[in-house]
Amino acid sequence: MSEPELPRRRLRFYGLSDYATFFQLEQVVGLLGALDSSQQPSEVNDVVEIHHAGRFADQDLFPASVTEEERRALRARIADVRRIVGTFFSQVDDANFATRITEVDFQYHTDVLDLLARNGVFHRCSASVVLPALKQARFHTGELLSNAALVRAYDAEVRALLLASPKHAEQIIAKHLQADGGRDIHLPQSLTADDSRGLIETYIDSDGPNPNYLKLVADARTDRNTGIDPKLKLKAQRAYDAYWKKHFETNEGIKTGCEIRVADDQDDPVATSLDGLVGKYSYSREWLNASLDNPSILNNFIYLFEFSSHHMLLNFPSFSAQLGVVERFLVTTGKDSYRTGAAFDHSNQASFLQLVMYEQFLRSESIELENVLAWFFEDYLPAEFGVDNLRFRPASSTASFLEKARHLFAEMESVLKQYSLYVENGQLDPELLAMTSEQLSYRAIPSFVEGKYVYVTDNPEVRRIQHLLFSDQAVLGYIDGSLQEDTFARLILKHDVPYEAFAEHQRADIDFLVEGGIVENENGKPLRFANLAQFEVLLSLNNFEAASFNRHSQASQDAIEEMEQKGWVTRRSSLLTAPESSYFNYMLNQSEFSNGPDLRNRYLHGSQADGEDDREHFHTYIHALRLLVALVIKINDDLELRESN
Repeated sequence: MSEPELPRRRLRFYGLSDYATFFQLEQVVGLLGALDSSQQPSEVNDVVEIHHAGRFADQDLFPASVTEEERRALRARIADVRRIVGTFFSQVDDANFATRITEVDFQYHTDVLDLLARNGVFHRCSASVVLPALKQARFHTGELLSNAALVRAYDAEVRALLLASPKHAEQIIAKHLQADGGRDIHLPQSLTADDSRGLIETYIDSDGPNPNYLKLVADARTDRNTGIDPKLKLKAQRAYDAYWKKHFETNEGIKTGCEIRVADDQDDPVATSLDGLVGKYSYSREWLNASLDNPSILNNFIYLFEFSSHHMLLNFPSFSAQLGVVERFLVTTGKDSYRTGAAFDHSNQASFLQLVMYEQFLRSESIELENVLAWFFEDYLPAEFGVDNLRFRPASSTASFLEKARHLFAEMESVLKQYSLYVENGQLDPELLAMTSEQLSYRAIPSFVEGKYVYVTDNPEVRRIQHLLFSDQAVLGYIDGSLQEDTFARLILKHDVPYEAFAEHQRADIDFLVEGGIVENENGKPLRFANLAQFEVLLSLNNFEAASFNRHSQASQDAIEEMEQKGWVTRRSSLLTAPESSYFNYMLNQSEFSNGPDLRNRYLHGSQADGEDDREHFHTYIHALRLLVALVIKINDDLELRESN
């Protein structure tokens, strides 16, 4: 018994940047060569396939074996293609729409809508005919909304279609709230904000709303134009929480997290291990007891807990390089959301628990961490850097955690305003500080150091270099099943790989790196980085999205200046890097992102929720301490660099 014949995959032009386009060139020649200009196809899929063949011909895309004479003959068929396509769609009317637009190949849905629009079908055919026929032909609502002409022509009917099902709220949510989700969604002008709000609320109350869309609503900014208000956000958040609570009642999930302990019998200052997806950190009690002076306590945050790198770049922010493939491409993200992933969650949980442990350990030794921070501003800065009059006032030891949290947020802003005035004026005038009432901008806090941070520009050459070196999507990290790494940079750092080991399709990218002075290829020797000092800078720009110019070696600084001349990088001056300031905005306010905890605003404006047994306020207090310690690290770094320049 013979196997059933598989249906032929029809021709489709995917664009010049898609490899799938070029695998169909022989099929293009066959279709155009067999085209009979005297015959008018009556089946819509045949017509659309001819349309796609014409798109190949428009781009002069034919197999290399085609002669110039054959190429001219094939391109001459473009006029026939346009006549055939135009004739078919110009004859579509109310009487024949349902019979002509039927059994449409799924991959041709958007093409059919586009060709219907181009040929004026939506203007001469009624909505009562078109919309039911498209539904019968299995066009889904999202496809209809992707066609602006259809939505404009049938505005009222499309509005009614949207309001007919709670599921259609997903289209409205994607349009207004999802990052890159609304580019191909057109909503009818007659759809009001009240319509949108009502439909979204019905969706939240419906059976089985998608948690991704619930989260988009919960994290969105309030906006009267989209119908998003605090009540709707809260309702979405509660539905989202209820979904996951129910989910984990029947699903064990995957255990992740951090464990922190203080060990009595450990020689090394810190020991780390990974148990599945649980990071374990063990700290030596002997080390902690031996470092109870104020400078050592603050140094522990850098060298023991690793709040920053050795270049004093904070490890707290979410960096694009940390995101995995699933997190980059499959996670639904809001338009105004701070994008995070598993690495960010782990880092923030670890630093939070480290500070919980350390704050409690210090208190057991009768040391208040806030007093250590006050010492930094009031004693250390004058003695070490000649910086006078900066003040930090610790909260009362008897204050509640609610009071301490509010106090820390106010003091944090005060310290930064003091430091800003000191940088700008060379001294701090308390009377001038008292007259300063502008809203604090973390991105605009100044630095003493000119050109302090290095950033990658939009130059396509350096963007391509970064992608080829560090992206797991660049496919340069793979030689064969026994020799592969996630990235090309890791591959040639860990293995001796000659140029000849790479496949032919990889060599153009290798050649680009060689010509750009990034990689050396010498007579069959293993590939090597041409300038390790330059590579160190590129690595920092990838991992931290910034580099601290003065923290690099002279060789790396020379490489930075060379890259600056090429237009690859630029330098700017501020206390915080751009990712660091974004992280502070994420944690403290909603000036840049809509999905952060908004700690500063909630606590200073009195809109925080009352936590049971003061635990929520304790958590907020620890977060505030963590951010203040980070600022101490950055201020100390800035002043050290000022002294060394």
